[in-house]
Amino acid sequence: MNVDWDGITHVTKVDPAKSLPSDLGVLEGTDLVLVGGSDGVTESNSLEAIERVTDVLSEIPIFQEPYSSSHVSRETIEAADAVSIPAVYNGDRDHFVGKHVELFTEVGQKPDELLGSSVPLVGDLIASKGVEVVAELADKLVGEGYVVQHLESTAAAVSGVDTAYSPDEVAGAALATEVFYDFPIFYVEYSGTYGGPDDVEAAARYLEETALFYGGGIDSSEKASEILEAGADAIVVGDCFHDEPETFRETIPE
Repeated sequence: MNVDWDGITHVTKVDPAKSLPSDLGVLEGTDLVLVGGSDGVTESNSLEAIERVTDVLSEIPIFQEPYSSSHVSRETIEAADAVSIPAVYNGDRDHFVGKHVELFTEVGQKPDELLGSSVPLVGDLIASKGVEVVAELADKLVGEGYVVQHLESTAAAVSGVDTAYSPDEVAGAALATEVFYDFPIFYVEYSGTYGGPDDVEAAARYLEETALFYGGGIDSSEKASEILEAGADAIVVGDCFHDEPETFRETIPE
């Protein structure tokens, strides 16, 4: 998928397991919406959230960010502009390699449910129709290099993170994201708490093509500015979107 990453400075994280504000017009001014979460997320509530946001922001890209392949279906793939898949560097194996193998195993075993294809078996993916199935999905896949830094968060618990990275390790993960994995996004996630600019400054030195996202504790224009000035390409705002929509408006750069 072609995305103008240079035009994205404000990202809204919409958790489909949480109540959405009654007036979704509050999203006007954000540049990208990520739909996903760590707890209570299903395919059904993911699809509902994507469709509700699309009704309001038809011109803004909306990505699904699934934690599990069970959150993804043909309907969510068609409704979202992309499916953004995190690779949690400081998580356990299941949440780096395992989740990706699981996703593509699902593509092979039940493509009817994911893409509406008639290809029935993993082995058939080498056939022409199988290649088309994979190509259709791959066209919407976006890889994210991901570091979870708040050890007390649900995101850390579900992804097996028990050690936060030092700024030097964050920089190394950023470098790996760009030069080895070639993912378009490197995401530093503090998940509900404000981590400050240190990790952002460390990572920004090594990124030229990859977009640097920072999420966690952004609940004011001052914090938004500090993170962007430290070198982040975009801030990701989630909690105050759900809990304090008027505060959320203040985080959108003018």
